[in-house]
Amino acid sequence: MDTLLAKFAIGQVVKHRIFPFRGVIFDVDPQFANSEEWWQAIPEDMRPRKDQPFYHLLAENGDSTYVAYVSEQNLLPDDTGEPVGHPQAALIFESFDRGTYRIRPRVSH
Repeated sequence: MDTLLAKFAIGQVVKHRIFPFRGVIFDVDPQFANSEEWWQAIPEDMRPRKDQPFYHLLAENGDSTYVAYVSEQNLLPDDTGEPVGHPQAALIFESFDRGTYRIRPRVSH
């Protein structure tokens, strides 16, 4: 299976194509890397292909914040220019400017 280049970048704010939530990308898998049970739990008519990038998002909707795992085919750029209200955003990202978050430098020994 060929690995596709990711269309979206870490720190980019995106929105779901179908469901009413948005989020900031904090990690990318070049292809599906979650459990088979997770994938099978998605209704078959909505189940995404596995051979595409999948994104880890700090997500929010009108009711809550959470972590989401979303296929590239179901994401669109968010053009609001607004930051995401997820409380963990400040732990992963150091700043927000013009619709994009800048990731904190990793500290290692």
